[in-house]
Amino acid sequence: MSSKKIRTGDDVLVVSGKDRGRRGTVTRILDNDKIVVEGINIAKKHVRPDPNAGIQGGIEEREMPLHVSNVMLYNPQTEKGERVGFKWLGEGSERRKVRVFKSSGETVDA
Repeated sequence: MSSKKIRTGDDVLVVSGKDRGRRGTVTRILDNDKIVVEGINIAKKHVRPDPNAGIQGGIEEREMPLHVSNVMLYNPQTEKGERVGFKWLGEGSERRKVRVFKSSGETVDA
């Protein structure tokens, strides 16, 4: 189990950059503290044609990575981005680490 604060499939709110205030779902997590968010940080990329690989070429739009510090986990109850912490639940062998919202203390993942 990963103990990262932001995981694949989370709803996040962008807090800085050209897409500030927009919301999206995390599609990929890269190993250097970067994430790719669906529909956010779109850039135009010029692609060369490669007939051997079947690539037509031209200009395509791609989702570029964002640093994890530029997003906050979205809380649907408050409809805001919030900070995330960790808490241990259960006792003995049932004990597990869960993510919680810092403002309310409610768990992110059940």
